[in-house]
Amino acid sequence: QVQLVESGGGLVQAGGSLRLSCAASGRTFSSYAMGWFRQAPGKEREFVAAISWGAGSNTYYADSVKGRFTISRDNAKKSMYLQMNSLKPEDTAVYYCAAETTMFRRGYRRGDVYDYWGQGTQVTVSS
Repeated sequence: QVQLVESGGGLVQAGGSLRLSCAASGRTFSSYAMGWFRQAPGKEREFVAAISWGAGSNTYYADSVKGRFTISRDNAKKSMYLQMNSLKPEDTAVYYCAAETTMFRRGYRRGDVYDYWGQGTQVTVSS
């Protein structure tokens, strides 16, 4: 089993920045692929970004965040990060990190691809 814990959420003004962290514990393999999702009140959970753990470190972004958010990883620390710049009120949501074991063999945008989920961290962007 793998446990994921998000941190770094908070309240920021529009145009500001936050850096989210996702720490993994348990039997974590370096080949795990990981992603960030978010869910705003009254809306469905949506894909934000994803990154492979293995060789290549491919990254993927939703169109709504591309150019503003950057996903990264530190395999030695078993951690994943989401640097969020130029934040907008529309970015307000609970952000979740997730991990899967197949290096995105089934894709990366659907939530059901992932095997493990964190508890979420709240990001609020004020106008």
